[in-house]
Amino acid sequence: MRVILFGATGMVGQGVLRECLLEHDVDSVLTVGRSATGARHPKLREIVPADMFDLSTSSDELSGWDACFFCLGVSSVGMTEAAYRRVTHDLTLAVARTLAEHNPTMPFVYVSGVGTDSSEHGRLMWARVKGQTENDLLALPLRAYMFRPGYIQPMHGVRSKTTWARVLYSLVAPLYPVLRRVFPKAMTTTVTMGRAMIRVAAAGAPKHVLEVADINALAGGDVRS
Repeated sequence: MRVILFGATGMVGQGVLRECLLEHDVDSVLTVGRSATGARHPKLREIVPADMFDLSTSSDELSGWDACFFCLGVSSVGMTEAAYRRVTHDLTLAVARTLAEHNPTMPFVYVSGVGTDSSEHGRLMWARVKGQTENDLLALPLRAYMFRPGYIQPMHGVRSKTTWARVLYSLVAPLYPVLRRVFPKAMTTTVTMGRAMIRVAAAGAPKHVLEVADINALAGGDVRS
């Protein structure tokens, strides 16, 4: 299986990249993002486009892939709805439409979030925008799957870019085994996210919108190691 990964420098993307490079059934990984990962591996190739909204200069390299894992995203904190929509909705759809042209019906796994508003009319701005993004992806000629994680514990040296988040994750890490037993439908890990995406790319899933419990089940449980 050949996988394209967007957002490999973010926390979720780092974890997904690690699992792809470890997985025997994944033959090659192409990362596309605003910066290089700095990783080195025989399976790995990287593209850093000048403009993420226009991948035409890289179009020859985007054909013949088996799946796309889209982990690129930003926090809505401090952003206007227009600015957040441009990155969350417009960029995601621009990429998905390009990939649909080159790889019709490919699995496209989008990292959304718990609480996403599929009606697009709710009170929370980020949830409305995520909801529209999900709905528009599901309408494309791709086999799109929406992952809606809640709390994600980073594993194996995966780090958030945000200082306060790194502090939070370090505090929660020793408590995570207890918390996941108490809140099994709210918590997962970067390992589980990566393994679940690989499973969906290889065999599909029973539904296209996947909540935390679905993600954990696809990976064979909430995987910690």
